[in-house]
Amino acid sequence: MADEGQVLTAGALAGDDAVVPFAVEVLDARGRSVQLGPMLDQILDRHAYPEPVSRLLAEMIVLTVLLGTSLKFEGKFIVQTQTDGPVDLLVVDFSTPSSVRAYARYDEAALDEAVAAGQTSPEQLLGNGTLALTVDQGAYTQRYQGIVELNGADIEAVAESYFRQSEQIPTTVKLAVAKIARRGEAGFVEGWRAGGLIAQFLPESPERMRLPDLPGGDVPEGAEDYEAGDEFDDAWLEVRALVDTIEASELIDPEVGVERLLYRLFHERGVRVFPSDRVIDDCSCSRERIGNVLSGFSAEEIEESIEDGAIKVTCEFCGTLYEFDPAGFREG
Repeated sequence: MADEGQVLTAGALAGDDAVVPFAVEVLDARGRSVQLGPMLDQILDRHAYPEPVSRLLAEMIVLTVLLGTSLKFEGKFIVQTQTDGPVDLLVVDFSTPSSVRAYARYDEAALDEAVAAGQTSPEQLLGNGTLALTVDQGAYTQRYQGIVELNGADIEAVAESYFRQSEQIPTTVKLAVAKIARRGEAGFVEGWRAGGLIAQFLPESPERMRLPDLPGGDVPEGAEDYEAGDEFDDAWLEVRALVDTIEASELIDPEVGVERLLYRLFHERGVRVFPSDRVIDDCSCSRERIGNVLSGFSAEEIEESIEDGAIKVTCEFCGTLYEFDPAGFREG
């Protein structure tokens, strides 16, 4: 696959809402990067969450599309947090090849208290709990789910920990979210932007992915900047050091773009990009699907679901309201 990509120069950009895969072969690194604009705006504007909640959900959306667009089969990739913080639930659902939907749940009083106290970092809003990554290939297949503790850490750190512990793949993740003013027909209008990059160390020899036994004084230059247990391969240390130079503004700036950012980071080593994967705001809910769920309800559950003579179901992801006649679900 490496020879099918395009050697990157400071040229054209994929633009917003397109995930760009890349490879730096000389450093045995592969990854994906994205800038989200209109798609993210549509999702967050529809929900109209308080700004701290929108920022947190936007980070999860970026992480999900970076990972979900790498799937090579038809199905779903779901990233979900369940925690004890003011924002106790985040769900982002990616359906191949391009559909994204998301929602958040939060305690309004607890959120107001956190904002008043200035405690609005991702780790403070989430608190303790878990992050689950689920791969669902549909009927007749078994779901795969990986779970990692989310105890006082931000989303970047938790994602890196998941890949290190569960997949044994050295990984570095950068995420950024901002609300910026853009010039429109009626003047300046605020809109959401987000960006992210994930890079992974994938050498042909699995031994190079492991932490070597180093005698005192033999730690490679730069390794002292990382926590105990990090991988000390020189190539991976270089990748991490380069990725660590990324500023949040570079990840979201449309004037920089994904390809220019990758060129800035890796042009001395040679970076290759592959065709981008578009992502769109698209909910998979439908009247038929919800009707099938209601068909499995007991008579008692159907009666309990009736409101003003109808069964009303609102999709948590897109806000669409579906109304059903209870008679269609009553036996006889």
